[in-house]
Amino acid sequence: MNAVKILAIALIVAGGLGLLYGEFTYTKDTHEAKLGPIELSIKDKETVNIPIWAGVGAIAVGVVLLFVRSK
Repeated sequence: MNAVKILAIALIVAGGLGLLYGEFTYTKDTHEAKLGPIELSIKDKETVNIPIWAGVGAIAVGVVLLFVRSK
């Protein structure tokens, strides 16, 4: 299995997951102040929306890469 086929399969899987979930959330830990033994930190919850066109586009590019033969 060559690198192009692996990339194509990864794009198809990523596009499918993007369509299935539509967004992902992560927590960003920021430190605002540190005063001696006291440390104040803020945890921000960030959400990233994945557009439908990006998921469909990733699947389409993956399918094209998978089935087009390279010379």
